Formats: sequence, structure tokens, C-alpha cells
Amino acid sequence: QVQLVESGGGLVQPGGSLRLSCAASGFTITTYYMSWYRQAPGKERELVARLGTTGGSTNYADSVKGRFTISRDNRKNTIYLQMNSLKLEDTAVYYCQAVRFGASSWGQGTQVTVSS
Repeated sequence: QVQLVESGGGLVQPGGSLRLSCAASGFTITTYYMSWYRQAPGKERELVARLGTTGGSTNYADSVKGRFTISRDNRKNTIYLQMNSLKLEDTAVYYCQAVRFGASSWGQGTQVTVSS
């Protein structure tokens, strides 16, 4: 059974950094497309970053390019989202997603609040 558990969210000032973690169980992350999404209040959920399978290709939303980095630790079966130079508009609930053969699974989300 696919299970995803996010952690690492919190309150941070503009310009600060956070690292989100998504611990996966029930499957091997290198065989799934792994992504981070976010949803701000009153807005639709949007893709933030995606990590390919074995080859490890990455894609980022234009709004986070150069500031966020998606990565994984295969031994821990965990993916990360390093977020630097955070802005007020990065405030959202961040979700981890795993996709394979068109079927997706989601974590419960972790809140990131950027505020002075």
C-alpha cells in the first residue's frame, strides 16, 4: 500500500529557508514519478516540482525556479523539497504525490507559512 508522509513545514520569514520531507512506504520511489504540489487558500492546487524515475530528471514551476530544489534519498526512500529565498506568496499547504501508470497517491500535506 502506497503511503506518503510529509514533514518539515512551519513558519518562516521572507527570505528564509525550509526543507520539506516526504517519506514513502509500500513502494520504491525510483519507480514512480514523485512531485511536490501546493495549494494556497482560495486557489487551485499547483505543481511545484517533479522528479522523474531512475534517471532523475526534474521540472519546476516558473515561480520557484532557482529557489527550490527537489531531490531524493534512495536509501531512505524519501524525497525532499529544499526551499530557499521564500516569499510571502509561497505560503500554502504542500503535498507530496506519487504517480505510476496513471494512478496517483497523495500525502496529507504540510503547512508552509511565510510571514514577517
